[in-house]
Amino acid sequence: MKYTEFYAKSIDNAEEFWEEQAHQIKWFKTPNTILSKDENDYPLWFKDGELNASYLALDKHIEDGFGDEVAIIYDSPVTQTIRQITFHEAKTEVAKLAGGLLSLGVEKGDTVIIYMPMIPQAVYAMLACARIGATHSVVFGGFSPNELAIRIDDCKPKVILTASSGIEIDRLIAYKPLVDEAMELSEHKPLNVVVFNRKLGARIPFKKYDIDYDALIYGSEEADYIPVESTHPLYILYTSGTTGKPKGIVRDTGGYCTALKFSMKYIYNAQPGETFWAASDIGWAVGHSYTVYGPLINRNATIVFEGKPVRTPDASTFWRVISEHQVRTMFTAPTAIRAIKKEDPNGEFIKNYDLSCLRTQFLAGERCDVATLNWFTEHIPVPVIDHWWQTESGWPMIAIMMGLEQFPYKPGSSGKPVCGYDIQILDENGEVLPTGEEGYVAIKLPLPPGTLMTVYNNLERFQGSYLEKFPGYYFSGDGGYKDADGYVYITGRVDDVINVAGHRLSTADMEEVVASHPAVAECAVIGVNDDLKGQIPFAMVVLKAGEEMESFQLEYEIIQLVREKIGAVASMKNVLLVNRLPKTRSGKILRKILRSIVDGVEFQVPSTIDDELILDEIQDALTEYKNR
Repeated sequence: MKYTEFYAKSIDNAEEFWEEQAHQIKWFKTPNTILSKDENDYPLWFKDGELNASYLALDKHIEDGFGDEVAIIYDSPVTQTIRQITFHEAKTEVAKLAGGLLSLGVEKGDTVIIYMPMIPQAVYAMLACARIGATHSVVFGGFSPNELAIRIDDCKPKVILTASSGIEIDRLIAYKPLVDEAMELSEHKPLNVVVFNRKLGARIPFKKYDIDYDALIYGSEEADYIPVESTHPLYILYTSGTTGKPKGIVRDTGGYCTALKFSMKYIYNAQPGETFWAASDIGWAVGHSYTVYGPLINRNATIVFEGKPVRTPDASTFWRVISEHQVRTMFTAPTAIRAIKKEDPNGEFIKNYDLSCLRTQFLAGERCDVATLNWFTEHIPVPVIDHWWQTESGWPMIAIMMGLEQFPYKPGSSGKPVCGYDIQILDENGEVLPTGEEGYVAIKLPLPPGTLMTVYNNLERFQGSYLEKFPGYYFSGDGGYKDADGYVYITGRVDDVINVAGHRLSTADMEEVVASHPAVAECAVIGVNDDLKGQIPFAMVVLKAGEEMESFQLEYEIIQLVREKIGAVASMKNVLLVNRLPKTRSGKILRKILRSIVDGVEFQVPSTIDDELILDEIQDALTEYKNR
């Protein structure tokens, strides 16, 4: 079937379309009610169905005779470890860990936080929670104790699962002291912290609430999977919000499993038994959907990669992994390709590997520039698909559906709307704009299966963030336009969340940290363009009256403060000292103009500005800063 016909059916006959797709996974109770609404009039999919995501990822394939196939490939250049784990082996470990969680009092409906590096135990932890109906919330291991504490207080986990350390290119990061500090900072106190000792030399301070991972596994019986309702929350994944407090995106089970199975076939064209590699941390949405659940449900060997695209040991790492493990489909962020290109501009490392196994390269996280895309295809002549989705959607919204129809790729576009997503470009009044005109990217309700159910314990924020701006639509927070051929172009965020190397971070969070510096009177943090990471934060700071401080010292202290409170992932490197910030007469800081000044983009001075002369002052300060 061609894309146009298939897509039209998904929009015009959504219930029939998704009922057919739901039959592609195994249910313990097949849903009869395909599409309904909850008590707040928000769409629900398959509400009377019952299934289990851990069963679909592991047990189902064992029952079908594929238990000895490889499920997980752990490739860690930082520890020089490669291990292949079969479905049988993974299921045994997952079931024993699930039994261990049950022995600690974790029950269906409880929450569990997972704070781990990219190791197989992180995947086991996710699947063990799913097995017994506990809702997991994976927190990226690079986040600071303060960020972890915020999430502990929001989702109130009964247990935290962690490891002794993460490992960077040049150092160990001891996780246990960070977890202990977060436990001290948080008001909610989990009952236990389960610690997997990697035996790499990291400090593991013992606390009364600690449980050794290996001892827990050793003393536990294998727990069977339990059926859960389709609408049962599989996980909570936090994404930055413009208010400064992270939003806990809640994902259902049935709709999500259906959507992932659909996407593996029709978007990624991944055939069961092949190796699929999403080079993402499990702390992000890509890691959830396409390192863990998507590939495993589709019976693909998935790669858990603990390393970086460069310096582990060099810019050849990705090509080694693809060649050695016969990767057919890969998914990474444009940032990774840009980093490799910077280290190996002529693609010399690529020539050392046989990459004929690679069929398609997918990119997402932030927009891929044409130069990077051209560099890749020059050296590796396979289709490169720059597609678009969000933590909230859980799976792609705009792509070239490689398993359906491989229509031409247009640089700068993310492709065409994926089945189920009725994407419209709206003006400020919610009216659909003509072809070619830029506006707000919104998706007409109902969203397809697998997308967000709500914001955890915050219905008001869920509705205010996504549903109120344009009634009857989900508001993506991005701007964009469509061309005459139906291709969609995403032009960037329209709020104050910035995208740093595929990681959505809140400038409000960073402003709060910068403003906490004792010398700072007020500040603005904006996302500015960066060739490597897409966007990076740039702080402009006004000192308190009477404060005298060298700009170098101020910059150093603020960068360290952001690193401590938010984490190194924030990538703050620039702090500009200014006398005042441009504001409207009502006192709103004109952040969009500040972005334009730093990026060197033309802008129109708004009539509401309080004092136009301040823009010249900032331009002069910026010029001096760049020349220092």
